[in-house]
Amino acid sequence: MSNSTNKESENKDRLSDLPDCVIIHILLLLNIKQAVGTCVLSRRWKDMWKHLPALILHKSDFRTIKIFTKCVSKVLSLRDSSISLQSLDFERYNCRFEPHILKTVVNYALSHNVQQLGLYVNGDIAQIPFSCETLTHLKLSIHNGIGHETLFPKSLDLPALTNLQLGNFTFCVGDNDCAEPFSILNRLNNLFICDCTVKGTETLCISSATLVNLTIYNNSNDYYKIELCTPSLCTFAFCGTPCQSISASDVSSLKHVDIHAEAEVVSYNLGPPMFLFSWLLEFANIESLTVTATTLQVLSLFPGMFKLNFPTLGNLKSLRVEFDEIQYELRMLLCKVKLLTVESGEETARIKKAFEFGWEPSPIPVGMVEFLLQNSLRARVDYVDGTKRPLRPRRL
Repeated sequence: MSNSTNKESENKDRLSDLPDCVIIHILLLLNIKQAVGTCVLSRRWKDMWKHLPALILHKSDFRTIKIFTKCVSKVLSLRDSSISLQSLDFERYNCRFEPHILKTVVNYALSHNVQQLGLYVNGDIAQIPFSCETLTHLKLSIHNGIGHETLFPKSLDLPALTNLQLGNFTFCVGDNDCAEPFSILNRLNNLFICDCTVKGTETLCISSATLVNLTIYNNSNDYYKIELCTPSLCTFAFCGTPCQSISASDVSSLKHVDIHAEAEVVSYNLGPPMFLFSWLLEFANIESLTVTATTLQVLSLFPGMFKLNFPTLGNLKSLRVEFDEIQYELRMLLCKVKLLTVESGEETARIKKAFEFGWEPSPIPVGMVEFLLQNSLRARVDYVDGTKRPLRPRRL
């Protein structure tokens, strides 16, 4: 091979020879700022970013909100609208921006038949009409700071929606004296609620004939009642502070329950342990139960529980106990409760001294597992390490 041929081979633009699908795949691995920047690589790459089927618009990828806002406007105006928009992810936390930008982003996504939409912002979205026949996955997380409520949108025309994740919303009372925001979603399969509350009522009704999986995260002390009218519900998961009562009027298909109680804000009232106990009574016919050691410790604070009638969990086939770290606040509370049952001053002094030197309670309260299994003696019990289990998803 001649030297001229070798030189031509070395100078060949191999990136431009890649198939379109490969170039698009490469661009999807970059943030939007980097993807747009590839337009300078060659003539072939100049407009490739305009064909992206997924847009990730995050303020964290830009130095200033001004640059970010300008980029968002440019991307939406220059993108090839003939290309189907599969997903759009928009994030803008902790900085001010023009409200019309958010409305523009949402309207663009919904008008271009988006299938998956994620919004993580500060601002008011209650007045934005969510209407789209192609949207199947929706994530909404609104952070407006302490003392600023974010009302859940009243207008939801999303006939194809199957997956919904919500963070930091307030659900308002409806015509039947309760908040019932999900009954119009006729295909909803998966619902995730994080740090939401109700207004004008004490009842949140989760009514859905199609809902299969329900996850609730709660880190506040706001009390409200949750009514479950979910005949297809198979899995219920809870993480956080149990401050809500649950009325399971129709959970005939419920088989799996996962409770991860957190104790950072456990107070000296009987609310959390009482609610946990009542949940177990409501979920009487489940087949598998997963709880953390902290959950069992909180449950053990319910006075006289072992003497109460417990005609439930008769169909239980599996009990999974995950060992997690028992937080200082809970250990202190357990110590104080233990002191209340001690009669001798010598024993009181011994317990106080042990606590000062880092006293650790037994991971699982004595007799708790036996109490839970009293009606299902053949259930399998597994003890596992749960310290590496993620408490919440990256988002919300």
